[in-house]
Amino acid sequence: MNFHAWKLAIRIPTLPAATAPVLVGWGLAERANEFTLGPALAALIGALLLQIGANFANDVFDFEKGVDTGSRLGPPRATQLGLISPKSMKLGMSLTFALALGAGIYLVSIAGWPIVLIGLASIVAALVYTGGPWPIGYHGLGELFTFFFFGVVAVAGTYYVQAETFNNNLMWLSTIPLGLTVTAILVVNNLRDIPTDSKTGKKTLGVILGDYKTRIWYITLLSGAYLSVILIVLLGLADPWMLLTFASLPIAMVPIRDVLSGTKGSPLNKTLKATALTHLTFGLLFSACITGWFPY
Repeated sequence: MNFHAWKLAIRIPTLPAATAPVLVGWGLAERANEFTLGPALAALIGALLLQIGANFANDVFDFEKGVDTGSRLGPPRATQLGLISPKSMKLGMSLTFALALGAGIYLVSIAGWPIVLIGLASIVAALVYTGGPWPIGYHGLGELFTFFFFGVVAVAGTYYVQAETFNNNLMWLSTIPLGLTVTAILVVNNLRDIPTDSKTGKKTLGVILGDYKTRIWYITLLSGAYLSVILIVLLGLADPWMLLTFASLPIAMVPIRDVLSGTKGSPLNKTLKATALTHLTFGLLFSACITGWFPY
């Protein structure tokens, strides 16, 4: 087995996308005195496996649809480089989703039927993102699905498997900033790929909006995340300690400057990693602040 190739296919730098919203779900459960270690860890493992499975799916389906070519600007893809065959990648994808289902079965035993719907919907979304006859990622819907599954579903689902209720206004509002920061990761990815996606017929939202508007969209998403924190405080759902989430702003300024300066092409790969780091740091701080551990 080529471990380097599979490590490449896993795309470790993308895993904060799945980790940060789960950590916020942990923080919300702790605040409600509902934190339970078993379901919390299972939610994290399941989210990471779903992210890895989605990465495998994107790797092989983008290759089969002719999107990944020699002119690719993003990080190398294992299938496109010939390091892993499409058959092996699909097998790895299937095994990863099967493991995610295993975590899901445990969570169903804890929290019941809503987890069945969440788990199956997440796997289907991962497959149809770049697979099937009408891949959603090729028709300008990637950002919407990313916001929903990596923001709303990940935060609310993690909270639910511990508290067994969705009746929490703070929880629902907390899905918004995490959904916005994780969507920003996809936006900068699509910004980088506008030239190559345009040539291969992949109509991402970046291709539809164009370079300039995509940069504005990116800044809007990150700005919206921080403004959401202020809104949560103003609504009285959390104490002013929540504003410590703004300590992640210096990290966010690195990719923001890249985007505003007009950086293009492969240099945006660093911007992509910086955005993922922003998302993770934002999520860690948000989770720590939301627990209510700080003095009042």
